[in-house]
Order: sequence, then structure tokens, then C-alpha cells
Amino acid sequence: MAIIEVNNLTKEYQLGHLTSLKETCLNGLRRLTFQPVQERERFKALDNVNFHIEEGEVVGIIGHNGAGKSTLLKHLANISKPTKGHIIVRGSVAPLIEVGAGVNPELTGRENIFLNAAILGIPKKIIKQKLDEIIEFSELEEFIDTPVKRYSSGMQVKLGFSIATSMEADILIVDEVLAVGDLAFQRKCFDKMEDLIKRQGKTVLLVSHNIRQIQRLCHRVILMNQGKLEINGMPQSVCDIFYEQSDEKIATNMSGNKKIGISTSGEVNLENIFFTNAAGGRINYLQFNEDCAINFEINVKHEITDITAGFGFHTTDFLYLTTHNSEQQLSIPVLPTGKHILTCNINKLPILPGVYSIRFGITAGKSASTALYGENLKHLQILGKIPITIRDGFFALEASWSHAKIDTFSHEK
Repeated sequence: MAIIEVNNLTKEYQLGHLTSLKETCLNGLRRLTFQPVQERERFKALDNVNFHIEEGEVVGIIGHNGAGKSTLLKHLANISKPTKGHIIVRGSVAPLIEVGAGVNPELTGRENIFLNAAILGIPKKIIKQKLDEIIEFSELEEFIDTPVKRYSSGMQVKLGFSIATSMEADILIVDEVLAVGDLAFQRKCFDKMEDLIKRQGKTVLLVSHNIRQIQRLCHRVILMNQGKLEINGMPQSVCDIFYEQSDEKIATNMSGNKKIGISTSGEVNLENIFFTNAAGGRINYLQFNEDCAINFEINVKHEITDITAGFGFHTTDFLYLTTHNSEQQLSIPVLPTGKHILTCNINKLPILPGVYSIRFGITAGKSASTALYGENLKHLQILGKIPITIRDGFFALEASWSHAKIDTFSHEK
């Protein structure tokens, strides 16, 4: 039996709007005479959403801003009530929806621990038992008896996260709270979440714009779009679709200005990037583990010398995967004005199927000054079937396994 059931969940809001004095008076008369009032159409933050979550499952919820993710979590945490439909939750819920909510700046950190715990429904007895653990995790031992108004914003969210994760519950609802504090504390938060998921087997709903975290932590991912559940499936496939949608938005935003993302000295411009297969034919997609080439069409405005070209793959959230430059492979002492094509041939493309972007640059002269550089220049999809020996990651290794039995007698000898 599912621990969470969401059935035909719909949430509507009446959007505010200004009306003239005349229209306000007419609406008043209509109400008095029981006539329909002219109102703005109601906004559907959630539109007939349906899904079930099993006990111990970790489900990610992703989507663009305004997709309905946080609204959905607030209904699951019983913070908001649906307009239509219903939710069944079999178990206690710990909502980490707004870390630090309810913090009183006039109270000390210690006093705020008890205040926040009361807001989250944690019994005072339990907080007393866990007080030292909460303070230690927050890294605020030195400041715990100082008024919170003297805390930085990072210190406040550290305190809030430490309190929220101390709550014992069957279901943990998390909304964008892993990116709190400095990098070291973010690592602690992430480790804490992994402990709750893997060791304690909690049921977790996680909303985050950090898609890498979603892919790593979740068993299943739900993609929301304009209040509707668009896709419900495996993390890799759903996240790839979300990346494609993001790429389309990025491409649309960039279409009005082709120079966005490119810096140039004025000596050379990038005109086009295109892909070719082993036979030299142009292709729209690259194939995993197949030979291919990436071609950069440039227009040299002023003659440049001693050039080195380089390109690399990166994820759509700018995680650099690899870089390859022409140094020691291609010698171009002088590049005259006019159009040229620089080609990089790739043997057995090792990057696993997914959605990626390309960066490209050119340096010139003895000092190797930058003549052209740009990131996120072209979005591409790598297709292909992944071998069963490969699981997660970005690259396929040229590797093999072997086995040998250790001779105990020879080893001791």
C-alpha cells in the first residue's frame, strides 16, 4: 500500500486585479441582486495531479519556476488545502519547506531552537534530548546564546536546517534546502540527507533546481509543467527531457542576440558549429561510441598568427567534462582573413547518452592571447544504447574485469 496517494489534486487561486470605481459599484449591485459577478479567471497552480509513492521511495520533483512544485509540497505537508481532489498520507511528515521560518531575531539561537521545534511540532522533551546534537551540527556552539539578529543569513539557515532534520518522521518533504551555508556545510547537509535516505530508509520528496542532486538521490522523478504532471519516470530520462526543455528556452532567449556568451578580440568571429559522421555527412545528433567530428566555421577579420584552437563538452549546468586543444597536433603559423573551418575528429565518442553543450576558443600570437571564447555555444544530444556494464556517470571506460584465486600457501610463504 502506497504511503502517499495524490488523487485528482487541483489548486486554484483568485488572482488579484484592479478595477474602475464604476466596475466595483456594478459588481456590488450584482451581488445584491444575486447576479453573476465579473471576475478574473481563476489560476490553476495544480491541475488534476495524480501519483502514488511507496514507503522508502525517494522521489524528485522538478520543473521550471511556477510549475507548481512548491505548491504541491505544501499540500503534502498539509500546509495548504486543495480546491479539488484529495491526498492520503499514511505516516508522520517532517516538512523542510522554508528553512528558518519562524526565527525570532530578538531571541538567542538556543531559544529559537525550542521555538522552531514547536512550529514544526517537535515535543519539547525530544528537543532537550537532541539539543547538543542540533547545536553541534549547526556549527554555532560559540554563538548559540547570542541573539539571532546578530547572525548572518547563512548562520540562520544553518540553525534552521539543523532543527528541521532532527525531527523524527516517516516522510521527509524537502524544498530547496540543501544549498544552505558554505560549501563545507552544504556537504554536511547532503551527507545528512543521504543518511536519512540510505541508512534510515525514509520516504523523501525532494524539490531542487540542482538536477545533479536529483539524479543522484532519487529513485524516480516527476516533471511538473504549468501545474500539471508532465512526466513520471526514471531519473536519467526525465532529467534529460528537462534539460532539453531548458535548452529550448536558452536558445529562444539567445536567438535575438547571437553574441551572447561569446567574447572576441574582434579579429575572428564564430559563424557556425556543425557535426559530421565518419563518412563526412552532416548529422544533428552524435552517437555514443562512434567516430564523429565537430566543425567550427570561423570568419577571420584580421590576419592572426600562431593560433591554437580548443573545444570542450560541458553539461547544461556548466560542469566541464573534457577539453581538447590543437596544440602539438595542428600548426597554423598564419591564418589569413576569410572563412575557415577548424575540425576536431573524435574516435569512439566516450561520453554517455544525454544532453550537453559545447565551448570553444582560439588563442593567437606568441603570448597566446584570447582571440575568441564562448561557452554554451551549441546544445547537442548524444544518442545510443548504454552497455549493461556501465551505470551512472558521464564517460564509458575502456576497462575489463578479471579474477584469480589467491594461493594461500604461496601467499603466506
